[in-house]
Amino acid sequence: MLIFPANQLGGDTDMLSQVRNGALTFFTPSALVIATLVPVAAINAVGFAFKDYNQVWAAMDGPVGAFVRKAIADSRLHALETMWDNGFRQMTTSGAPIQSADSMKGLKIRVPVSPISISMFSGLGAAPASLQFSEVYTALQTKVVDAQENPLPIIQVAKLYEVQSSCALTNHIWDGYWFIANGRQWAGMPGDVQEIVSRAINEAGLKQRQDIKTLNESVQADLQSKGLSFNQCDTESFRARLREAGFYKEWKQKFGPEAWGHLESVVGTLA
Repeated sequence: MLIFPANQLGGDTDMLSQVRNGALTFFTPSALVIATLVPVAAINAVGFAFKDYNQVWAAMDGPVGAFVRKAIADSRLHALETMWDNGFRQMTTSGAPIQSADSMKGLKIRVPVSPISISMFSGLGAAPASLQFSEVYTALQTKVVDAQENPLPIIQVAKLYEVQSSCALTNHIWDGYWFIANGRQWAGMPGDVQEIVSRAINEAGLKQRQDIKTLNESVQADLQSKGLSFNQCDTESFRARLREAGFYKEWKQKFGPEAWGHLESVVGTLA
């Protein structure tokens, strides 16, 4: 087996194409990357849908994950059953701490180049700016934007605490990785080999979830020691604002009633 880390074979969308055409056998892209090919794969990124990890895994190990895996299979790819954890995203700012949806009005915040992220922050009344991650630190430093959002380990590794003063534990989006394979190559494996590979990858995925949980706990303490303050916030106010803005209704239409029904069966009524 040959492993190519750190984007040696190109960007994520390039490698998604490579695994589809068979140049790569396996790939672990974010759900938001797969969503460029399979739009419903972004359903786990519905803003403020999941209140905690219990709901995340009930959905992604259950009806939502099964629905997305079927959609991925329709695109000539095979997704393994266990989704890997990329963490909840949190909001940081160099200005006043984010306390509720009212804090978002006019806030210049960097977001990924992702339609659902732009839609969510626009619905909250913010002024989202889509920037590549490589541009985030400089954009914050030069005040092109005043805020950003990422999982805590990313905030730590990118040293964003140097240009941000507070972090609101919003848990506004959960993101994860699908472990995918080229569909033809997977189908060509003997059944016993498929079983062995599936078991090994799924077990590794469960272990990775525990590793991320432990990492997040230590990262918050480290960020606090570096001067980043943390606060809880009124997440229900964010849900209410998105509901008023028609965000949930819009994405229910885009993902379709069946996929949305699976999501709401776990998290409760959103739209």
